[in-house]
Amino acid sequence: MLIPRYYFAEDFRAFYKYFSSQPHEKKNFKVGEFLWQPGAPYEKIHYIISGVGMHYADHESGKRKIISFHGPGTVFPGYRLDDFHVELSLTTVALTEMEVLEFTVPQFKLMFETNTKLSECVIKWYSMYVNMLLFETMHQTYNHARTKLCNLLYLLTINNPSSFGSSICITQDVMAELLGISRIQISRELAVLRQKGIIETRRGEIIISDFQNLAAMCTEETI
Repeated sequence: MLIPRYYFAEDFRAFYKYFSSQPHEKKNFKVGEFLWQPGAPYEKIHYIISGVGMHYADHESGKRKIISFHGPGTVFPGYRLDDFHVELSLTTVALTEMEVLEFTVPQFKLMFETNTKLSECVIKWYSMYVNMLLFETMHQTYNHARTKLCNLLYLLTINNPSSFGSSICITQDVMAELLGISRIQISRELAVLRQKGIIETRRGEIIISDFQNLAAMCTEETI
């Protein structure tokens, strides 16, 4: 049974050679560069060869809500035919240097319609993404800050963007924007987890020292 993910990678790895053989443009993004212009609808679809992008929403209040991270071997944004108004407030920025295969929507449409395996993978990917959004909306919203944090650390550990096992490269600001809680709350809850011996913290890094007890503090929907 699939569990929620904040980090998406490797979902389309099997199609790399196929993507490479189809009409596309190879592009590179520098750290901090937008994959498409903020305030504009999605015009291109990327297969990520290397690097990590961060997807987030800007609220009219000025607050930012991080939604997900996207790494090597996956496609983002997903393929769709219609533009949605909410897209105008959604942005993806390169967290690291990124190399991608870039497709126009018509180019990806042709692949989607002629490659059954690819279309099945696109649908499966959307199911996983919707599952994460439902987890956030129906479950995380009502959790205590500590539970939210433990759920996040658990999910990032088992699906680790940095591939360093129990070491998660993430800042308190990013965790606050992912979970929609204040940085003060994050600091307070991290202190509790440190006291319990569950984590160790370094600048921009969290090390999971006791994964079993971390899991015990998570909710059933997470584990």
